[in-house]
Amino acid sequence: MKDKQGKEMNRRKFLKTLGTGAAVTTAALYGCGGKQQNTITGSTSAEGEVPTDKMTYRTTPSTGDKVSLLGYGCMRLPTVSKPGDGKNDDEIDQETVNRLTDYALAHGINYFDTSPAYCKGRSEHAMGIALSRHPRNSYYIATKLSNFSPDTWSHDSSLAMYRNSFKELKVDYIDYLLLHGIGMGGMEALKGRYLDNGMLDFLLSERKAGHIRNLGFSYHGDIEVFDYLLSRHDELKWDFVQIQLNYVDWHHAAETNPRNTDAEYLYNELVKRGIPAVIMEPLLGGRLSNVPTHIVSRLKQREPDGSVASWAFRFAGSWPDVLTVLSGMTYMEHLQDNLRTYSPLKSLTDEEKAFLEETAQLMLKYPTVPCTGCKYCMPCPYGIDIPSILQHYNKCVNEGNVPKSDQDEGYSQARRAFLVGYDRSVPRLRQANHCIGCNQCAVHCPQNIKIPDELHRIDSFVEQLKQGTL
Repeated sequence: MKDKQGKEMNRRKFLKTLGTGAAVTTAALYGCGGKQQNTITGSTSAEGEVPTDKMTYRTTPSTGDKVSLLGYGCMRLPTVSKPGDGKNDDEIDQETVNRLTDYALAHGINYFDTSPAYCKGRSEHAMGIALSRHPRNSYYIATKLSNFSPDTWSHDSSLAMYRNSFKELKVDYIDYLLLHGIGMGGMEALKGRYLDNGMLDFLLSERKAGHIRNLGFSYHGDIEVFDYLLSRHDELKWDFVQIQLNYVDWHHAAETNPRNTDAEYLYNELVKRGIPAVIMEPLLGGRLSNVPTHIVSRLKQREPDGSVASWAFRFAGSWPDVLTVLSGMTYMEHLQDNLRTYSPLKSLTDEEKAFLEETAQLMLKYPTVPCTGCKYCMPCPYGIDIPSILQHYNKCVNEGNVPKSDQDEGYSQARRAFLVGYDRSVPRLRQANHCIGCNQCAVHCPQNIKIPDELHRIDSFVEQLKQGTL
């Protein structure tokens, strides 16, 4: 970096300003408080030193960028409630975003992944504020052309979205630009969003001009589209591709969702072509951190000082052609725990990978809904909080609080835990009983969940619990 002394804070002074330990003041991912607060790390508090100079880095072949193996996902930025508006429409907590960004940079993270679609369209703006306070050459920014709606498929509309990303992020070049959600909608959507309107050709010209330094795509769903774009790699020369990879999806993606493809196949197809992989959903939407009690015991017995989440992050980072592993670190304890995992990375042995495969098979015995909490299904036109409903249900499955019958041992306790937790997690006007089955949500789901069916099933279960007719 040029002119370090003039442009960058002294690291020791910077860390002193942030404060060692960085006290946790917010609830964890699933809204649990008290002793269950830290569901991401599998313990009630983050422990141990957070190194500032031991981050593991990988190199982007096309540009030589040295990228932190831990990338900062900006889909789930912290929010604060707007006082007295009654709309339940939280604003991004810019002060906390700034603080987390500063801490991440000070501890070696340099890759930040956002999108025009994240945080109700507010993520790019918030990250532009947070990152622009630092030298431009101290971080890599990744964003996406998120032209999902047919209203944005025209060249002019897509171009306007692309140009706006520069404005919101306060940059004059983008380090990593992705075609967003390739595979959603199949080949028809690919043609409408990027091919027929000339946007792919335009983005290739922007890369040549230096306005985009690396061009890639993120993949969800239809494998035909993934294979098609890779078949054109010699012509298009993808710099990177973003895929969903974790120790359950490595061999069992289709078992959680028939339309998904095993991560092993996706990763190996990239390796064949020398394309580095950016990893999303290493925790499978939080499900690999909020695991059943006996899985926690299994992981803790093997690695007492490690968090539950660290196993998943080590798995994702252990593959040599992975460039960076994204994590939506909403809270400081998540950031600190992941920093410990990758500073430096202790790669899994073959025996440890086999251990996680056995763990994945145990996980598959629990019928959770394959929701990753991406919120692409939102907003619901009827105000339903779809992600919170599905995540509460999954949490209760993992904790054994979804009884099959009123004859089950511990039925009363499980019934109370489900119903009380449901009302605490989801306001009553936003619960599943308000779903009319319009299906507007399902068409946007990267996991291809039949959302109305799941909401009706959960609502029926809730009613049976309330009426005592299970």
